[in-house]
Amino acid sequence: MDKFAEHSAVIIIILIFLIQQRIFITPEQLEKKHREIMEDIEEKFVSIDSFRDLKAQFSEVKEKIDKMYDLLIDLR
Repeated sequence: MDKFAEHSAVIIIILIFLIQQRIFITPEQLEKKHREIMEDIEEKFVSIDSFRDLKAQFSEVKEKIDKMYDLLIDLR
């Protein structure tokens, strides 16, 4: 306990420095940053369900184009 008393000034200065430099964050700050990241992700990326729906639609369009191509070949 005496060693803590001897070095208490140094410990307090180090703690103040760490707080000023924002080395430690609060849970509120972490939650705010998390929300910002999630909003950025929603703007820039598509959900997996939307991607699968779009992929299925492309597959249907490809099948229809293939059928039209086959019909055109058969007509010649």
